[in-house]
Amino acid sequence: MHFELTQRYRSSAADVIDAYADPELYPTLVGLPKLGGLEVLSSERTADSATLRIRFRFTGHLPGAVTAVIDADKLTWVQETSHDLGSGSTTFVLKPDHYPDRLKASGTFRVVADGDGARRTVTGDLKVRAPLVGGKVEQAIVSGLEEYLTAEAPAVDAYLGA
Repeated sequence: MHFELTQRYRSSAADVIDAYADPELYPTLVGLPKLGGLEVLSSERTADSATLRIRFRFTGHLPGAVTAVIDADKLTWVQETSHDLGSGSTTFVLKPDHYPDRLKASGTFRVVADGDGARRTVTGDLKVRAPLVGGKVEQAIVSGLEEYLTAEAPAVDAYLGA
C-alpha cells in the first residue's frame, strides 16, 4: 500500500528538521494515539546528517479477523532514519521485531517552509503479508499513522516552544 501524509507546523522548517534528528524529542511524544512505546535505541549526528534507530509499538485497535492471525502485542518495529539536515530529506525503513516475513515498510519524509511555518510530507510503501487480512492490517496501520502524525505535529511545536 502506497501512502502520502502531510503535517503542518507553526515552527520553522529548520527547527522541525533539527527536532526530528534530535533523540531528545522522542521521549516527549508519549501519549499520542495509535503508536507508543517509543524508545531511542541509537543516534549519531554530524554537522550535516543524523541517523536514528527508534522502537515503536502499534497501540491502535485491530479487527478480530486481524488479531486471529496477528498478535497485536507483537506489532513492534524499529524505525531506522537517515536525515540529510541540509535538504530536509529523511529516508526511513521499518524493521519488525516480530513477523519479519510479513511486514515491510520504507519511505521518505521531507520538511519544507510553508508560510510562517513548515510542512512535512511523509511518503512510503507498506506491505503486510497475511492471508485474507493483509490489506486490513495495512489500512489499520496507515490510518493509525495518520492519526498519530496529526497529533505529533503540535507536540513537536510544543517541544520547540512554538
